[in-house]
Amino acid sequence: MVAMLSVGRGQGKSMLSAALALAHVMGVSDDQPRRQVVIAARVKEQARISWEYVQAIVGLLPEEEQALFTFRQAPRLEISYEGAGGGMIRAVAADAKNLLGLSPTLIIEDEFGHWHPEKGMQLHAALETSAGKRRAKMVIISTSASDDTHPFSQMLDTPPPHSFVIECRAPLGMPADDLDGIKAANPGSEFGIGPSLDWLQQQARIAIQRGGQALTGFRLYSLNQRVSDVGKAQLLTVDEWTACEVSPEDLPPREGDCVIGLDLGGSRSMSAFAAYWPSSGRLEVQGAFPTKPGLAERGEADGVKDRYIQMAERGELITSGESTVQVGPWLRRVWDELVQDANVVALVADRYRQAELLDAMAAAGIRAPVVFRGQGFRDGGLDTEAFRKAVFDGEVLTVPSLLLRSAASDALVVMDDAMNAKLTKARSLGRIDAIAASILAVAEGQRRKAAPVRKARVAWL
Repeated sequence: MVAMLSVGRGQGKSMLSAALALAHVMGVSDDQPRRQVVIAARVKEQARISWEYVQAIVGLLPEEEQALFTFRQAPRLEISYEGAGGGMIRAVAADAKNLLGLSPTLIIEDEFGHWHPEKGMQLHAALETSAGKRRAKMVIISTSASDDTHPFSQMLDTPPPHSFVIECRAPLGMPADDLDGIKAANPGSEFGIGPSLDWLQQQARIAIQRGGQALTGFRLYSLNQRVSDVGKAQLLTVDEWTACEVSPEDLPPREGDCVIGLDLGGSRSMSAFAAYWPSSGRLEVQGAFPTKPGLAERGEADGVKDRYIQMAERGELITSGESTVQVGPWLRRVWDELVQDANVVALVADRYRQAELLDAMAAAGIRAPVVFRGQGFRDGGLDTEAFRKAVFDGEVLTVPSLLLRSAASDALVVMDDAMNAKLTKARSLGRIDAIAASILAVAEGQRRKAAPVRKARVAWL
């Protein structure tokens, strides 16, 4: 009843939509009378592309077949078919108010992964309910959405009953110009469909040189990866963060002073603990959720499916407490696991939870200098910039971590009028507590590393 295809840009999605629509309205794939096809796109101009492709294919048919079609561009994009059974194709924009009274037999949703989260879902819901009138089939064709929480991502990860799914996506963690990754997201390119593999590889290398939005856009549209395309509002791009990842053998040792960053969560949010050694750049992070609800239920609620379970299996996420994370026992447990006998020179946390943290440290028997930082532009802006600088300078090194990679890809910043940026949880796409704790630890570590060494004074007696 539902077919979904996710593939890179330029792989013939719109032409495929047009061919399916034409075959259906001519009775090739469905012989019920008065067939009705709806091609829905984000905007009218995008819907027009599929409409024009149908017109182009009809132009290749015999003249007696062409005479059975009538094309209208006003007031709506429509194509009428007067052959056996008859039928109509309508190309519409994502506006549910204009689609009342439809009785479709085939629904095609073009680039559903980039529809407006509110208006787009209203249209999808309207089309879904109208499909029941005549048992209409639904075809959804799109490049990947920018995150796992988008409805298209959730449908791919958890398909509805009676679904067929093809997802062509380059794996994360490989260079953008990797030929195998390009082939995975663009399966038609080596057969002459869309851009050639050589051209895509050249564009990947140009995007790597430019970095930033150019590289993020190439990963989203050409490699079909779920990466945010919000540009300057992003804390770090996927490639900027993956540059910090090294193999366990190359991870620097735990030597020198250690700085702890702490982000305390509540009943729904994650708590995170980050340990940073400024002299070597080593960063270790662990997250925690309460045991209720379970990680599987949390993953479904947050739209990330089994990602939390994978983090737990990798040792990056633990459960502690029942309905809330009990800070004292959790802090003691993580302290013994990550910090051990390190020389902790500072424990950095949000001043909003000051009393709770001090009580928890006393209960856990942990003694360390505590530094409280605000989350406004004064402290938060300085910490965010210090963290970014350390990442760009190669002074943050960690083993590949699904917890950190997920948080880094979801983390967004807001800017004031002076272009000062600070991390924002209100606008970020997912759980970013691991990055929030890392920012506190790395920023404090960089400040201490840059502080001048005091020389001993000599006094004559």
